[in-house]
Amino acid sequence: MSMLIVIPCLNEAMTLPGLLAQQLAETDATIVVADGGSDDGSREIVAQLAAQQHHRLVLLDNAARLQSAGINLAVERHGDGVRWLVRIDAHCDYPAGYARRLVETAEARDATSVVVPMVSRGTRCFQIAAATAQNSRLGTGGSPHRHIGTGGFVDHGHHALMDLTSFRAVGGYRTDMAANEDAELDKRLIAAGARIWLEPMLAVTYHPRSSIGALWRQYWRYGEGRSRTLRLHRSRPKLRQTLPLMVPAAVLLSVATPVSTVFALPLLVWAILCVGAGAMIGVRERDRCAMLSGVPAMTMHLAWGLGFLKEMLAEIK
Repeated sequence: MSMLIVIPCLNEAMTLPGLLAQQLAETDATIVVADGGSDDGSREIVAQLAAQQHHRLVLLDNAARLQSAGINLAVERHGDGVRWLVRIDAHCDYPAGYARRLVETAEARDATSVVVPMVSRGTRCFQIAAATAQNSRLGTGGSPHRHIGTGGFVDHGHHALMDLTSFRAVGGYRTDMAANEDAELDKRLIAAGARIWLEPMLAVTYHPRSSIGALWRQYWRYGEGRSRTLRLHRSRPKLRQTLPLMVPAAVLLSVATPVSTVFALPLLVWAILCVGAGAMIGVRERDRCAMLSGVPAMTMHLAWGLGFLKEMLAEIK
């Protein structure tokens, strides 16, 4: 089974030991950890494992720091003669036999790429609230790969497996994108005739940001990245992507116009709906922390929308 596993990494010392142990035990693939300058001991963990017993494990310096650049560099240096590229993010947990089952799925479905759902799970209270928002329509608008549904061919999902020849043929990831590089690549793959299969049986578990500030910065980058992807491909946003744009637009208008109170009312309604919907979800799940999910949902909406608008306005200028 010819595959290259690439793990982009930046300060993931908490998750790397278990993740690497799993992948080394389950496959005979070369595993490249593309490190963007970790200073928490992540590099030492990889280097020690590689030196002690695992010649298949490679620590790669990713001077550009971006995940997209790290994966491209790993493919350039270690991808020759390999059929499949497996992308594994260090901030997630993976089901048993993940890489092997991805290849089996691709072969069974005659797919160029296999993507998977991503289900969030938190341990601390804010993480639980954020995970609840991310797992619901409140936070993601029903994005197919943010919950476990049915399998099928899609235009995008959480990146897991790609045919390496197809990846190289379209130029790999754009290394000038800090976020949304996966969706942008999927657009080029689809345009080149790729078939992308969403496999619900291989959902990964994602651990959300643990503070409101970190969540804000993450979703701001997401908004910027999505805006740039749409511009590059001259596409229109989907309805679930359009609705969050109304929030920052109302915020800006409410502080910059003489009739600001006209826009303050929709903002109040949005806030009440978010808090109320989050509370209802928490009651249904019988979790007090989940009842607060409206707060991270509002953070996600506003940060994503502002990041999107900022990028859009910057391009206009």
